[in-house]
Amino acid sequence: IHHYPLSITAAAKPEELPLPSEEPETDAISSDALPTRAVLGELRLSSVTPSSVQLQWSVPEGSFDSFTLQYRDDQGQPRALPIDGGSRSVTVPGLSPSHRYRFHLYGLQGGKRIDHTSTNVITDAAVPEQLPLPSEDFQPEDNRPEQPQIEQPQTEANQRLLVLGKLRVSSVTAKSVELQWSVPEGPFDSFMLQYRDAQGQPQALPIDGGSRSVTVPGLSPSHRYHFHLYGLRGKKRIDRVSTYVVTAVPEEFPLSSEEPQDKKQQTEVLPSATTRARAVLKELRVSSTTPDSVQLQWSVPEGPFDSFTLQYRDDQGQPQSLPIDGGARSVTVP
Repeated sequence: IHHYPLSITAAAKPEELPLPSEEPETDAISSDALPTRAVLGELRLSSVTPSSVQLQWSVPEGSFDSFTLQYRDDQGQPRALPIDGGSRSVTVPGLSPSHRYRFHLYGLQGGKRIDHTSTNVITDAAVPEQLPLPSEDFQPEDNRPEQPQIEQPQTEANQRLLVLGKLRVSSVTAKSVELQWSVPEGPFDSFMLQYRDAQGQPQALPIDGGSRSVTVPGLSPSHRYHFHLYGLRGKKRIDRVSTYVVTAVPEEFPLSSEEPQDKKQQTEVLPSATTRARAVLKELRVSSTTPDSVQLQWSVPEGPFDSFTLQYRDDQGQPQSLPIDGGARSVTVP
């Protein structure tokens, strides 16, 4: 069992944009003026498209009269979106594809900023390239105008009965990913999963209509894939959902430099075999993913642990180490 010191790093205070028609950037308010403490919970991304994001938050203590969501558009101009005090989510429209935004949510009482929370979001890319289905389903490129890539249901009644749920990542390794989805309204006759391999060649994986998950083997480590799941009625594409996945790094690497270098010092002897038997980690799983973050979760069927350390390599191949409190069972890696 490894025992690691828990460290806390303070994040830089986000840039505060001025509220509309308001001179001061942040107004102080005395504790005597507040009947109850008002606290904002974490600002989270609930959905993202190429031109919009949906954000959600909680208010664990107190209440706010209103909220203001602030960000800069893709030209760098400040934007402010007023929100009712009873709301716990907001959709921000009019965004640009594949653009990084930093959103700041302020909780207000009497027009004064009491608390704030922030998050970074990268919008999805523009509508992804449609890959052709296998040759038995589609004609060659020259004949394709007569048979569009996505066929619409013939009636509105059919369309309401055929809907794909969100495509999610349930597990990922260096060479495979497992994807899952739901069919809130259906059924479909079959599904087709499409993606490009590490060499850029299109791949199509047919799936039975009763399936709600699929494992994609033969992938390359540390590679970014864009998967498209199509729901088919007959040989016609009725609905589509997509997601990005980055496969895992294959090799292990040592803890960050603050840990002891001597292997003998890296493992501490526990006081008894009984203590060792009670500390067990269960499988690490992906619970959600966005273009620039993943949320991981795990369980401790036998424990507890004092703390956890999450390690990975960034896109430059540099090792990163994230300390986590021993009571946590999930973490978001931004």
